[in-house]
Amino acid sequence: MSEQIKEKEENKASVLESSEVLVEKLSGFEAYFEKNKKLVSVVSIGIVAALAGFFGMRWYMNEQNDEAQKAMFQSVYYFESDSLDKALQDGKGGRMGLLSVAENYGNTKAGQLAHFYVGAIYLKKGKFQESIDHLKEYNAGDILVTPRANSLIGDAYLELNDNEHALEYYKKAALHAPNKFFSPRYLMKAALVQELMKNYEDAISTYTQVIEKYNDSQEGAEANKLRARLQQMTGKD
Repeated sequence: MSEQIKEKEENKASVLESSEVLVEKLSGFEAYFEKNKKLVSVVSIGIVAALAGFFGMRWYMNEQNDEAQKAMFQSVYYFESDSLDKALQDGKGGRMGLLSVAENYGNTKAGQLAHFYVGAIYLKKGKFQESIDHLKEYNAGDILVTPRANSLIGDAYLELNDNEHALEYYKKAALHAPNKFFSPRYLMKAALVQELMKNYEDAISTYTQVIEKYNDSQEGAEANKLRARLQQMTGKD
């Protein structure tokens, strides 16, 4: 037998052997399927149902978010125009006020934003606890709105003479996605509350953070002055 013929025979045998192994494995799977047909069916149905539920919920939430955005469009315009009562309340032509959007679409990003707007309005109107309640409902995680919401909560607590909670939320605002535009402002608020609480060493430390991290900001120059004043007053470096 020539080498070529021998090689062909070996390849044929290899293919046949592979085919036999494959048939054996398929037969084993068929036997397992027959034996566990009910279990396999239940698992398959469960996977399909889970996928359908996930994509269905995602579609539903997107639809709800679109509805909420359209519903609050006019109210946001009123908010920006400082027409606070109009922004809060439902109006003509099917327009929904921010309160209704927050109540009916609170699980959507737009509904979360409505909570933020309502909280900001109540703060301006002097309804501090109501402001806190709505601002705490905002949890969409936006890198700008989240720290702003925390800062406004701090403002509301400060108005209620609750300095400890005010300080807590100013710190949260400063630590969420730190940046040179807003973080120094939130730190300055925290330092001023620490001064009110007569925690002068902590206030000096917070002013130092502003100076070291954001010295080129407007707050950096102010922090230098306020820290120097406290250091002179307390005799601490």
